[in-house]
Amino acid sequence: MELTARGPGVGPDPGPCSRSGPDTVPSVGLGLDVAALRRRACGALLGLAVGDALGAPAENMRPSEIRRRWGRIEGFVSDNPAGTDDTEYAIFSGLLLARHGSALTVTHVENAWHHWLADLDEGPFRGAGFSERGTLENLRRGLAAPITAQHRHAWSDGLAMRAAPFGVFAAGRPAEAARLVAVDGTVSHEGEGIYGGQAVAAGVAAAMTGAGPASVVAAALSVIPMDSWTARSLRRAVVAAGREYPDTLTMERAVRSAVVIGGYPWTDLAPEAVGLAFGAFAAARGDFRTSVLTAVNMGRDADTTAAVAGALAGAVSGAAAIPEEWASAIGPVRGSCLPSMRGYHVLDIADLLTPDDDAPATR
Repeated sequence: MELTARGPGVGPDPGPCSRSGPDTVPSVGLGLDVAALRRRACGALLGLAVGDALGAPAENMRPSEIRRRWGRIEGFVSDNPAGTDDTEYAIFSGLLLARHGSALTVTHVENAWHHWLADLDEGPFRGAGFSERGTLENLRRGLAAPITAQHRHAWSDGLAMRAAPFGVFAAGRPAEAARLVAVDGTVSHEGEGIYGGQAVAAGVAAAMTGAGPASVVAAALSVIPMDSWTARSLRRAVVAAGREYPDTLTMERAVRSAVVIGGYPWTDLAPEAVGLAFGAFAAARGDFRTSVLTAVNMGRDADTTAAVAGALAGAVSGAAAIPEEWASAIGPVRGSCLPSMRGYHVLDIADLLTPDDDAPATR
């Protein structure tokens, strides 16, 4: 089973996003400017990878622990920054979406999980989330979707972390982005786990049109049940982020207090992680650097919250908004979690999910 005609390891330096995609790229409609779409696609997916790499060292840490170790994180705190499962799973889902587009089915997703993940010698599978581990165990037991998603972490942020490519593909169409990411997520998630992915995909889809933070938040809320935990958490975080505070630390504490359940051990809870990510994005008014650093310094599942905040802010403003020293640190993924993804660059996925510069932006 081949996900794409392009092999790994062909990504450029992660600065300009100037390559043309393959002939199978689905075109994107609504009269959107193709060049702007490509810039925002690069911003969304490079932003995801940057946020992932910046947040990884702070994953599962409390803000007080972060401050004791590094002070306030303002950039990379490791000598060799790299993405985690967030980036590698986003690449995996992006490749699958590029192959099937709007015709994507649960069967396509399940087959890809088998072919590229479950049926391979996975190696150490470092950094994989509990939801992905539970899904793989169910697949190896011979279960089929949606039963494969019946495990103890179906509510995790594992779908939210890989949802941005669906918003890139369905630029300007939040409902379609939400539909497609739910198809992908049926193999691994249920309930709030699905809602978290849908909120992120829809938010990125709106951001791909250049929408402001308020419109991005509205798009995210429009595709999930208003009485869901995810919707309540997202609203609370954004409301808290919109208030006036004497300093950044006080603001971050307020956003955390709005959504984090004190003492709860699992930081991969989708309603919490998605709420924190949108709260960081809203507090920063969409500014890329501030969005990502706010998410990182709030801790908890910091690689995922910063990846989502980075995808949203990157989609709004494009890759040019990402500091060069951060963008240049992102290379092809190492396959530390998914060996089959080794050598792909997130900009490969941006190319695959957007039309060529000379292609008509119509469906």
